[in-house]
Amino acid sequence: MSDLTLYVGNKNYSSWSFRPWIAMEAVGVPFKDVVIPFDFAAGNPEFRKISPTGRVPVLHHGDVRVWESLAIIEYVAELFPEAGIWPKDRAARAEARAISMEMLSGFRALRGACPMNIRRAPGEIDLPEGVSDDVARIEAIWKAALARSGGPFLFGAFSAADAMYAPVVNRFEIYRLTKDETVLAYMARVKAHPAWQKWQAAALAEPWIVPEDEA
Repeated sequence: MSDLTLYVGNKNYSSWSFRPWIAMEAVGVPFKDVVIPFDFAAGNPEFRKISPTGRVPVLHHGDVRVWESLAIIEYVAELFPEAGIWPKDRAARAEARAISMEMLSGFRALRGACPMNIRRAPGEIDLPEGVSDDVARIEAIWKAALARSGGPFLFGAFSAADAMYAPVVNRFEIYRLTKDETVLAYMARVKAHPAWQKWQAAALAEPWIVPEDEA
């Protein structure tokens, strides 16, 4: 099962690529990652060769193709049940999946106004309507999960839920969206994780600049 290849976009910007990548890396799942940068105005034509949607991320496992971040995480969790990608406790696992789905389908104001950008120096920007509501909801999700689990991550050990919110950690930091001490402490722990550090180092070394993602 080690013949897993995860195709991702620019590590500096590609939040949806970051999610399955950090989920797999953090729990020790063996895989190869291939970066295909979105450095063409209409999208990199190479995406169509490896993904049925023409987008990344996409996981290749033999003849199997899995696209969409959360679907990739679920597939890998089935391949490696011992890895602990999801919490062991059923109730915690249900909550982790629920908040992961909320990330998948919601927070559009935040995601639209504040793109992930690992290289960006922290600084405030003018925020459109809806971003503050998204921030408040995410803060509430994190604080409730941490209070129940005791940390250090949302459900104790690093899990898929932390992976799904990892790009938000970057957004909260670089746009200075939170002052909550519990939230900031959680963010610091995520950023200190070796998997985060590995992704960050690769992102900082990338040469590509995508103007529309430079808020």
